[in-house]
Amino acid sequence: LVKHELRKLGFNTPLIADIHFNPNAALEAAKYVEKIRINPGNYSDKRLLTDRFDYTDDEYLADLEKAEERILPLLEICGKNNVAILIGVNHGSLSDRIMSRYGDTPLGMAQSAMEFLKICAKHNFHSIVVIMKSSNTRIMVQATRTLAILMDKEGMSYPFHLGVTEAGEGEDGRIKSAVGIGALLADGIGD
Repeated sequence: LVKHELRKLGFNTPLIADIHFNPNAALEAAKYVEKIRINPGNYSDKRLLTDRFDYTDDEYLADLEKAEERILPLLEICGKNNVAILIGVNHGSLSDRIMSRYGDTPLGMAQSAMEFLKICAKHNFHSIVVIMKSSNTRIMVQATRTLAILMDKEGMSYPFHLGVTEAGEGEDGRIKSAVGIGALLADGIGD
């Protein structure tokens, strides 16, 4: 194992797995790392071969319950192994459930994170970090600000990981990242 060999060589840097598309891979990786990043959009039912985004209240709750069932094994493994979870909501991969209620919006991103934060709290799992991921700096900033407000209303205080997805390289990437991260740090978010 990579971790075992690194530790043998005296490297103690925490290992972090960024799992985006496959929740089953997250279950395996959580056995070996100190933190794992998941995307809530991957824990939802996918409506194949349809463009339908009109969930009834009952369908919405049923899909959210399925998402909760799917994440419970990960919470158990992470709790047992003292592994933190980074809830990383991707603007480009919100669940159909979230899209049906909030559309492709910063509020939708924040609500996606809140659903998973509430599931974690319900099951007494609190080793959490959150990030709102978008290549659009304005959307990332607004989603993060919205999530901070929603968390505050729920009495939640989890750390934020700040970053602009696909910011790019060189000067463009530095400017995009500085604008997005700087605006949030100026608000006291992520400091």
